[in-house]
Amino acid sequence: MDNLVKRAQRGDADAFAELVQSQMQNMYKTARAMLRNDEDAADAISDTILACWEKMEQLKKTEFFKTWMTRILINKCNDYLRQRKKAYPVEEVEETPISTEEYENVEWMELINCLDEKYRLIMVLYYVNGLKTTEIGSILHMPDSTVRTRLARGRSRMAELYTV
Repeated sequence: MDNLVKRAQRGDADAFAELVQSQMQNMYKTARAMLRNDEDAADAISDTILACWEKMEQLKKTEFFKTWMTRILINKCNDYLRQRKKAYPVEEVEETPISTEEYENVEWMELINCLDEKYRLIMVLYYVNGLKTTEIGSILHMPDSTVRTRLARGRSRMAELYTV
């Protein structure tokens, strides 16, 4: 992957497309977990891909490409969430059912969607994207111990929800 990143940094669009394709599923699952909406998730992913392409030369260490791209995606998702809060007062937003057919494990995703945002995001980054707690901490700008605590609390909350 380091070779692809270096080629993409030199302006090789094919290498960049291959990198993006390798991360697409992780990006979708992360964006979907945060935004709970396929259209917004797709928009956030598109914005992330564009931002990554435009700023590819700013990536200092090629081995951190996945972490770097995930951080950009989370920032884009947070932008969409802020826009959503400005656009719709909470009282006027209706609960819409979430279609989870696209997930391989529907039951797990339903449990994930029941968690608070601070636990849900960490659980998705850890279990779906396969990031280490130190990487998650650097992406979310929080201590590793906080990530481990939220991961443990998220697991406990999921266990409670699963047994109910």
